[in-house]
Order: sequence, then structure tokens, then C-alpha cells
Amino acid sequence: MHSPSRRRWAIGPARCAVVVALLCGAAVRAHEIGTTRVSVLFQDGRTYDVEIVTDAAALVEKLEASAGRSSPTDISPARLQSLLTGFDETFRQRVKLAFDASTVRPAIAYSVSPGADAASAAVVTIRLTGQIPSDACHFTWTYAWTFASYAMTVRSDASENPATEWLEGGQSSAPFALTAPAPPVDRLGTAWRYLTLGFTHIVPKGLDHMLFVLGIYLLSGRARSVLWQVSAFTVAHSITLGLSMYGIVAVSPRIVEPLIAVSIAYVAIENIFRSELKSWRVALVFAFGLLHGMGFAGALKELGLPRSEFVTALLTFNLGVEAGQLAVIGVAFMLVGWHCANRVWYRSRIVVPVSTLIACTAVYWTIARLSF
Repeated sequence: MHSPSRRRWAIGPARCAVVVALLCGAAVRAHEIGTTRVSVLFQDGRTYDVEIVTDAAALVEKLEASAGRSSPTDISPARLQSLLTGFDETFRQRVKLAFDASTVRPAIAYSVSPGADAASAAVVTIRLTGQIPSDACHFTWTYAWTFASYAMTVRSDASENPATEWLEGGQSSAPFALTAPAPPVDRLGTAWRYLTLGFTHIVPKGLDHMLFVLGIYLLSGRARSVLWQVSAFTVAHSITLGLSMYGIVAVSPRIVEPLIAVSIAYVAIENIFRSELKSWRVALVFAFGLLHGMGFAGALKELGLPRSEFVTALLTFNLGVEAGQLAVIGVAFMLVGWHCANRVWYRSRIVVPVSTLIACTAVYWTIARLSF
């Protein structure tokens, strides 16, 4: 018979495996910081062009719910585009463009395309276009089809310095002066915003990065082992993140994304067969960090960094990423490392099963990303 204490410890690893399995079963939307982005362009002081990029299926689900209907079962790009066109009037009810407090009715066009890879959701690009009223001085914007914060970038064809404002779903923007230069960027606000974005890019939105960091931790819970690997990973992804954002290095996501999945699989598989840190492991983690840095850069480029505070935004985003990684390691230590790392069954009940689940998930992601 097993003692109560042994039964308790046996249940712990099982619960851990179930949690990881549920996470692994989730669809990965590669490096998506937010599901909505808005860009406003004023041309020649006469016309406006607003571009909304968002999750097509999520938007259709909200539109269906507002009409008291169930979510569609067919979420192919063609079907989603057809549904969005049919909901045109409903969509307009929660989108407001105003010049000097006078609402305008733009022309709207919908274009749905597949996601970045086979496991990603379809994306809709919505264009709202029209004429700027004569003598208009200010522009305001409201978009209430998202519940999350999103970036709205406003620029004119005569200015190289766009203004970026972060809004909550349903919040109206500050009035944007059509003839005045872009307002100065608040450095402290920019730092906090991109620090938060860096953290949330790891926790909870970067499941692939979280599993990679967890794989690093599982090889050995000893501080020295974790420190060597995390330091190598941090230095590497900081290098390629900076080089990519400055345009010195550019690699297609079609190459980077599958290789990131391969890196996760390798680390997890090595955990199954090795229990000690070897020098080549640190070198490989460094190489994988270079890949992950390019993945971080791909996500950051989608936001459009403020030019006047480019370095501030880049550095604080990177700090946020580091904080997210440390949070993953801290949670893993508190859940299993603190109580279990020194027990004889730690590898057989924790490291090997969890690493196997991570490896299987990463192999699936690799195949899905290559097949896109």
C-alpha cells in the first residue's frame, strides 16, 4: 500500500501533466500581442483612410451575439468575409469617426485572409474611407468591437512622425488636430506601455515562449544551471531583437516560426535523455535565443514603435520579456521545484512526462507552421 504522503505526491505530477496538456492543446497564434490594430492616414488634407486589423472569427462571433445568433461553425476566410459584409450596418453601430464632433459615414470594405500559419486564426482588414469635411480641425475615433487595449496610429502623408495612442475597447480617442504637428510622446508612459506589452507577450500570450523557458528550467532546477541557460537566451534574443528592429537583420516569419517550434522540441527532447547541463546545451540555447529574438521583433514591428522614443520602447519591451520569462521560472519553482526537485522520483514523474508533452506540442507546431 502507498502511504498518504506518497499518494499525495503521485497526484501532484498527474495534475501538472494535465495542466500542461491543456495548454499544449490550445491553438497558437504566433506572437500576437493584440488582436486589434488601427491605423489612420490623412491624405492631402482631403481624404481619410482608416485600417482596422483584427481577428475575423472573434469579430463575427461578437456580431452574431449582438444579433442574438449562435457562432458560425464554418470559419473559412470566404465564409467569414460573407458574414462580415452582411453585418455591415451592425458593425457601424459601434464604430465612430467624427470631425469636430460631427459623425461621418465612411465607405467600408472587408478583406479576410488566413492567419500567419496553419494554427492561427483568420485576420480581417477593414478599410474605412471618405472625404474630410471642409474646414474640419479635429478628428476623434471610437471602436467598441474589442474588449482589450489596442494601438491607434494617426499620421498624415505630409508628416513622417505618426502619433500613437493606446485605447481601451469602447474608449474615445483624444481629439487629433488635423493641421498641428503630432503631440510629443510621453517617455514614462511609453516605457510603462511597452514594458507591459513585453511581459504579456510572454505571459499569457506567448505559449511557445513559455514552454521553451519551462524546458530550460526542467533540465535542472539548480540555480547555476538555470542561470547559465537563461543568461545565454537573454543575451541572444536581445541581440537579434535590436538588429531586427533597426533593419540590419531580416528573416521571413516562414523560416523563423517553424525553427522556434523546433527549438522548443529539441530542448524538451534533450530533457528526456539528459539530466545534467552540458556546454553545448548553453551554446544551443544561445542559438535558439537568436531565433526567438527575431520572433519578438516580428511582434514588435506590428505595433509601430514611436520614432521619438524608439530606444525607450525597444529597451522596455525587452525588459518586459525578461520579466515574463522570470515569472514562468518563478511559478515553475514554486509549483514543483521547491518541493520536488530533490526527490528521487522528480525526473520520472515531473521532468520526463512534462518534457514529453512539450516535445509533442512543439512537433505539432513545427508541422503546422511548415504546412502553411
